[in-house]
Amino acid sequence: MELAERIAEDLLKIQAVFFRPEEPFLWASGIKSPVYCDNRLTLSFPDVRADVEEGLKTLIETNFPDAEALMGTSTAGIAHAAITAHLMDLPMGYVRSGAKDHGRKNQIEGKLEKGQKVVVVEDLISTGGSVLEVVDVLRENGAEVLGVVSIFTYRMKKGVERLQKAQVKARCLTDFDTVTRVAAEKGYIRSGDVERLLAFRDNPADESWIGGIQ
Repeated sequence: MELAERIAEDLLKIQAVFFRPEEPFLWASGIKSPVYCDNRLTLSFPDVRADVEEGLKTLIETNFPDAEALMGTSTAGIAHAAITAHLMDLPMGYVRSGAKDHGRKNQIEGKLEKGQKVVVVEDLISTGGSVLEVVDVLRENGAEVLGVVSIFTYRMKKGVERLQKAQVKARCLTDFDTVTRVAAEKGYIRSGDVERLLAFRDNPADESWIGGIQ
């Protein structure tokens, strides 16, 4: 079984990715979504966690063999960065969403050397905004960001274009299309829902998929 399919099955099994096309979830942005994603749940299942962390290790070794340190996104990427860095015997740190207002007022936690080749570890990528903020902080502090690895990506057009514009190479363990296909094959959703879900992926702002193809 391909890695992307195995991770997709893992995420569906523990409901880290949960489809509900008939009763959409509401994102903070106001977008109605047929899918809920919480990859923090992977930490609670040792077998799934092992698949994820070994998978991230493989992604980094394959795509970013010169990596000298891993930096997690706050907060969901921190644990995954720490475990993967341990497996790879690499330094690790993380980037806060904002600088602390006390102490040394750090935004980057952990030691970052000027010119250090860094890979960012994220749990999921949707429109790419949050992970690019982390990349910007690291670059401003002298890091050479080789790229980003994530557990899951929606592969939304906006996110793909943002990453390309910022010249950020992104690699993921699995993606929305793969999880949707596996969900239909395993009976988590109806086969007729696949087209609706992919329509959401293509244009999240267009709600015509709601109540669409049955």
